[in-house]
This record gives sequence, structure tokens and C-alpha cells, in this order.
Amino acid sequence: MATYTLPELPYDYAALEPVINPQIIELHHDKHHAAYVKGANDTLEQLEEARDKGAWGAVNGLQKNLAFHLSGHILHSIYWHNMTGDGGGEPLAADGVGDLADAIAESFGSFAGFKSQLTKAAATTQGSGWGVLAYEPLSGRLIVEQVYDHQGNVGQGSTPILVFDAWEHAFYLQYKNQKVDFIDAMWAVVNWQDVARRYAAAKERADVLLLAP
Repeated sequence: MATYTLPELPYDYAALEPVINPQIIELHHDKHHAAYVKGANDTLEQLEEARDKGAWGAVNGLQKNLAFHLSGHILHSIYWHNMTGDGGGEPLAADGVGDLADAIAESFGSFAGFKSQLTKAAATTQGSGWGVLAYEPLSGRLIVEQVYDHQGNVGQGSTPILVFDAWEHAFYLQYKNQKVDFIDAMWAVVNWQDVARRYAAAKERADVLLLAP
């Protein structure tokens, strides 16, 4: 039995128009995300075979493959729920996401400052990558991370709560080579309710990292 499975989209392919067209959503979810799920499962099988045979010649490549495919699966699973057709704006206390709004202001000085940093982080990834808002448990603050590929350049204990996919397959059919235009448009579909739930859950898990021996 496969360890990982492709989650269903929480909306139909056309739900995020005009920011993201249906063709991109279909290809991105059904082909690209599915490939990361298959890659993670295939790599786990190959590692099991290596354990059974005691054949570790390919272990470095297998571990890198597992990190790549599994992180791709995790980030995409967050990505789909981070978006909604009636999203956008900024998190406001009146909308029931006051804790998130306060954390953003405390961590970045203002929502405008946070938005500018995450936009630039996502838009300036060299090659393939992500812009990520994450909860960092040692400081109890929110941080922006610039993720290369799926897994590089991140704090080990941080929990992603809002992710912007800056791989070309996320936007090229619609935005061509204008990555900045795509990232700017993404703010219109951010699901702040989902981000707030992830923030609350990340805070609850924070003490696990800080347990005394």
C-alpha cells in the first residue's frame, strides 16, 4: 500500500479564475503534484530494498530524492488550501483571524512590510522554488523563507503556513515569464482563514521542539 496519496482539490479547476486558469490547476495538481506523491512512494520502496539487501551504494541519491518528492508533496498539499476564490485582502480581527494579524504586525512591523518581503522572496527565487511564511518555534515569531526546489534553505524547526509556488509550472501557461505578475496576483486568492488555522496549530506544536532532556 502506498504511504502517500494525492489529496483531492478543495475546489474545482475553475475556482481560482482569473488569477489561475483551470488548465494550470488541472495540470499542476493532477500531473505535477501526483508525480511528487509517486516519487516519494517509489523512493521509500527503494530504501526498503536497500535495507533488505544491505546495499547502500545509492543512499545519498535516495535520501535527496525522498526529501525532494516528500517536500514537494507537503508544500503542494498546503498550497491548494492556502487559496480560495473569495480570498485576498489582509487578515483582520473582524474576520476572526486577529491572532494571525497581530503576529504578522509583530514579526514584520506591518502587513505591508510582510507582503513586500514575501512577494520579493517568491519572485526572486533563482530557478525553481517557493516563497514561504513559516512559524519559527524558538523565537515564537513568523519568518519568511525562500525555498529552493522544495526543501533547501529552510530553518529545520519552522512550520510553513502560507506558501507561494514560484516554479514555472505554476504560472507559465498563463503568465509566461512574468513571475512577478503571478506572485502579485496570488494575493487576491489567499485564504486567510486557512493560514490562521495553520498558525494556531503550529503554535500548539511548538513546545515539542523545546522539550528539556
